[in-house]
Amino acid sequence: MDFSDFLKHVPKIKQEKLLAEQAHLKMVPAERILEVERKKNFSNKPRKAAVLMLIYPKTNKSHLALIVRNTYPGVHSAQIGFPGGKVELEDDSLTQTALRETHEEIGIHPEKIEVIKSFTEVYIPPSNFIVAPFLGISYSELEFVEQEEEVAGIIEFPLLDFLNEKTIVNKFMNTSYGKNIEVPTFKINDHYVWGATAMMMSELKEVLLSSFKN
Repeated sequence: MDFSDFLKHVPKIKQEKLLAEQAHLKMVPAERILEVERKKNFSNKPRKAAVLMLIYPKTNKSHLALIVRNTYPGVHSAQIGFPGGKVELEDDSLTQTALRETHEEIGIHPEKIEVIKSFTEVYIPPSNFIVAPFLGISYSELEFVEQEEEVAGIIEFPLLDFLNEKTIVNKFMNTSYGKNIEVPTFKINDHYVWGATAMMMSELKEVLLSSFKN
């Protein structure tokens, strides 16, 4: 999709209804649904985090970007996700958290990003985080600078590829809540994106598809 065509739909994207759990559950195996239901009251005081789903032009086509996290001693080691991280004391809002972390992790200054919509928060039981996703737009081509301590790589992909139904595939995986279970994933550039990031991507996909209908 040409970036200029995408921009024509931004006013409708801003007004589009969020599908929340209806969209999230499309990317959740039954085993995880049970775990989330047991902990959804957040009685264990989850930590807060925010991520940025950034759409930008590359060779005049609309693109999205994901990061590959470095290997480290933790539950999200080597996983694929959106740039973002936990709330820090200096952050005035979750939006600021998402922008600050994006700047730190992939080098895109907040001045180059317009945040146009907040999406439904996702709770992550293994790390006890509740994550707020935001949709942002950059209007010019970007030059990413990876934070070597946290980011092992950046995955860029055209928006049209993301919206293709063939992108969603099931894969047998070992997770924190089950061994060798069938997990719905987004297959992006030979990478499999699952878990909380896939749930956020599912809601983003539904919003975009609905916005593009007219």
